[in-house]
Amino acid sequence: MRNLDITTLRSFVTVAQAGGVTRASGFLNLTQSAVSMQLKRLEDLLDLDLLERSGRTVALTPAGEQLLGYARRMVELNDEIFARLTDQIYEGEITLGVPHDIVYPVIPQVLQRFHAEFPRVKVQLLSSYTNSLKAQYSRGEVDVILTTESGVDEGGATLKEVPLRWIGAPGGSAWKQRPLRLAYCRYCTFRNGDLRKLDEAGIPWEMAVDSDSDRTIEATVSADLAITSMLEGHAPPHLCAIDTNGALPDLGVQRINLYSNTTRPEIIAPLRGMIEQGFATL
Repeated sequence: MRNLDITTLRSFVTVAQAGGVTRASGFLNLTQSAVSMQLKRLEDLLDLDLLERSGRTVALTPAGEQLLGYARRMVELNDEIFARLTDQIYEGEITLGVPHDIVYPVIPQVLQRFHAEFPRVKVQLLSSYTNSLKAQYSRGEVDVILTTESGVDEGGATLKEVPLRWIGAPGGSAWKQRPLRLAYCRYCTFRNGDLRKLDEAGIPWEMAVDSDSDRTIEATVSADLAITSMLEGHAPPHLCAIDTNGALPDLGVQRINLYSNTTRPEIIAPLRGMIEQGFATL
């Protein structure tokens, strides 16, 4: 297997840009003979004439023209790798806040990709409720947050609009009971709106579980002792959306929003971009 050397490619690109070995040697801080030897080594490796030499000027051969585009990309990628891995601006920590119910499936993929591209930046994942995350973000305690809201505040961007669905146990009948038994976390963003829609529809309800724990809610619902609401496509595998045939009110649509601060754009912007791409492909 033959390998191209970045040093010789850099010399080749510089000679092509400078129009001659003499000027290129000054840019590279090398002697003219050293640059000429690197070019000869590259031509010998490829077994091609890359330069047409006439006096003090050089011109690219057709093979040289073809190589130049590849060589530029390889040198630029080499420099980007060194910048990302050694430059201090690509170090530090970012705090990312995400509501419990939208961590999967996008966020693990984003974290994996971000770590591969920015191995010296630590991402601290904070999982909480939208209201709590927005409060922490406003105090500057979190760098980037995702939220689930019916609207979007100033500075936020909507990544996706997702239907909110009634969720119960597979094959369950808890949704048919009256009063309707519900299970919600105390700080759930959907809770008040859902209760209001039940009241407007004249459907009696009772709170079977009022907890701080998502796991408690899921266990109660999976036992068919109550129902709750979740964004479509984000329910765990042991729960499912309920087809009530209009027996329960439609819960409308929620927005998944993204908020990020403007500090350290060199690492915040790439993380934001990866999150946007992740939700765009759902």
